[in-house]
Amino acid sequence: MTMYANAFAERWVLSMKSECISGLIFFGEQSLLRVLKEYLAHYHRERNHQGKENCLLFPSQDHEPENRNGKIKCRSRLGGVLKYYHREAA
Repeated sequence: MTMYANAFAERWVLSMKSECISGLIFFGEQSLLRVLKEYLAHYHRERNHQGKENCLLFPSQDHEPENRNGKIKCRSRLGGVLKYYHREAA
């Protein structure tokens, strides 16, 4: 069990570093904590996960995967480092 938990933790840290931290400059602990908070929200609510059939882990209430008619919108976090594309409700 411990071996598998370690693999998941290592993968999460690698994702955090490659998708977020490597593209930013921090000015103290508060800026790092803000980035971690934003990345966690993005990771759980906006980022597709290949291991879960390319679905969101915890989609928002207005998320409709079958919606094919709405206009595509982009939501960005951290000045555009993290982006999430979704369709507006039809």
